[in-house]
Amino acid sequence: MEVINSIRLKSLWIFVVPMVVLHLCLFISTNYDLLENTIFIVDQIGRSSFSIPYIDGSLSISRAARTYPQYLLFKPGMIITSILLIQYWLYNNKLFLSLEDSAEKKRKYFLFFGISSAIFLIIHSIFLGYNFENDLYKFFRRFVLLGFIIFEIIAQTLLVINIVKVKKKIETLINKKILVIKMVLVSILIVVAVLVAPILNSSDYTLFKHALEWNYFLGVVTFYLLTFFLWKKRKTQVHTPEGV
Repeated sequence: MEVINSIRLKSLWIFVVPMVVLHLCLFISTNYDLLENTIFIVDQIGRSSFSIPYIDGSLSISRAARTYPQYLLFKPGMIITSILLIQYWLYNNKLFLSLEDSAEKKRKYFLFFGISSAIFLIIHSIFLGYNFENDLYKFFRRFVLLGFIIFEIIAQTLLVINIVKVKKKIETLINKKILVIKMVLVSILIVVAVLVAPILNSSDYTLFKHALEWNYFLGVVTFYLLTFFLWKKRKTQVHTPEGV
């Protein structure tokens, strides 16, 4: 199935693009002196001392990415990722429709949640960096970011459930060990989201929340890296003319 190769390729890029972009932003934040006396001089807010945010939480993703010049990388990077996400969910929907009999075909809800999460990410990327002292705007930003996270986790969960349902039909096409790892990863993301929800609006635990967002982001995109290894690469069939 050519669609499987498309899913594998999209999933790999969905992991690579945001990880490269985000860590370039982190590098710029912690090495801002390299851009002194250039047109890319780093905004004061976006500057940081050496940090391993996954551990010390001394730098948030927002602070590392929302100021000049980091947003020149982050915004287009996230928009490209969003486009790849939309294609990824469309290809998955196409795959599952091809696996079902005509009488069994029905709408896959992961498609709705997956594309919606990508749209939320586009909106978040566009408005990142704009600061208006307006409660409605602040609520809007939080709503969009929360919408991306919730819809993304729901989409990932529904996709894994659908894969498990048709596991017997695709057992020769997938790596079962990777499927188990994906199930564990999604379960962890859900449990963590539920456990930390009460402290997200708190002004306390700042360093913990910063470290959490970096690790949670890593967990979300790792889902797509696992997708690349889940599906076995399909050889493209070459049709040769008769008599050749």
